[in-house]
Amino acid sequence: MKQRSVGSSGLRVSRLGLGTLGWGSGTDGDDAAGQIAAFAEAGGTLVDTSPAYGDGRAQRVLAEVLDDVVPRRELIVSGAAGVTSRGGSFSIDCSRRALLSQLDETLRDLGTDYLDLWQVAAWDSATPVDEIAATLDYAVSSGKVRYVGARGYLGWQLATAAGAAGAGRVVATQAEYSLLARGIEDELIPAATHHGVGVLAAVPLAGGVLTGKYRKGTPADSRGADDLHADSIANYLTDAAENVVDAAVTAASGLKTSPLAVALAWARDRPGVSSAIVGARDLAQLTGVLVAEDLELPAAITSALDDVSS
Repeated sequence: MKQRSVGSSGLRVSRLGLGTLGWGSGTDGDDAAGQIAAFAEAGGTLVDTSPAYGDGRAQRVLAEVLDDVVPRRELIVSGAAGVTSRGGSFSIDCSRRALLSQLDETLRDLGTDYLDLWQVAAWDSATPVDEIAATLDYAVSSGKVRYVGARGYLGWQLATAAGAAGAGRVVATQAEYSLLARGIEDELIPAATHHGVGVLAAVPLAGGVLTGKYRKGTPADSRGADDLHADSIANYLTDAAENVVDAAVTAASGLKTSPLAVALAWARDRPGVSSAIVGARDLAQLTGVLVAEDLELPAAITSALDDVSS
């Protein structure tokens, strides 16, 4: 798998990342072990987690496979802090106390001394940006993290944070980006490019909608049939989205590949994107994701997808 620099920093990651959002709920320890082994064997390095994933269960499952399945030193582990989840209810606290407490909790859960990338998980208007910047600086200088970034920020928020942290401190920003969610192109990506920040594209398959599996209804084993995720999936099931999915299916047919690979390759290779992070329920799903590594979209198809999804 090809590796890319994250923005203008020295951090290099695989251009496809492995998400762990469903680990500890839909994905058990055995499935996780199989996934991370296959991912590493394919050359993947970036593994994304958070204490908010499954109320912390994802981190604990990841801890089971670190070193035992893949040596810790061979992975780029990305974590986050600032958002807590309890029974599906989320709260934001990016104070120095909350951020450092969550960082210590993450390190304990994972059984590691450091994170390769640590990101503030949300904008917190109740905490001064200078306090957050100082906390990020302390986390790096203490050796607990190697690089820092932000998740879910708007363009002006990223620019504000990058300015407060100082040149080159904030290296990554993680945000939803797909053929069905291109809003970050307006302000976030230009801000990231200006400040030398790499974009980590989250939810690049729009919750699975871009795989085409919802074209004829909601599969019984899909997220769309799950009470916890049904509403978020329904947001993608619009007439406009149907046109985009049809275009991806048509492109896949011509290229003799899957709509999944087409949609993922599109997001992966957008200007400013360092890596596209994908979560899989099991090894079979991940195998389909890894196929996209070999796909390079022809310029004509990319242009057509740009037009239909604009």
